[in-house]
Amino acid sequence: MDEPYPMGPEEIRERLNVSRQRAYILMGRKDFPDPWRELAMGKVWRSTDVDEYAKRREQRERKNDSDDES
Repeated sequence: MDEPYPMGPEEIRERLNVSRQRAYILMGRKDFPDPWRELAMGKVWRSTDVDEYAKRREQRERKNDSDDES
């Protein structure tokens, strides 16, 4: 597994391939990982936590897409 590194909202937005507004909505959801630290510049998350979230999100989207095709 890769070494975790801190991610701010912009890195999360890029990783999830969403708009800035959508990224903030997702970061506020209960199923989004808790921030790793809160710095003077804002909250940061571990990259590994965000990657795990992204995988779960992609799986849900694939499942929803396949359900729609049924």
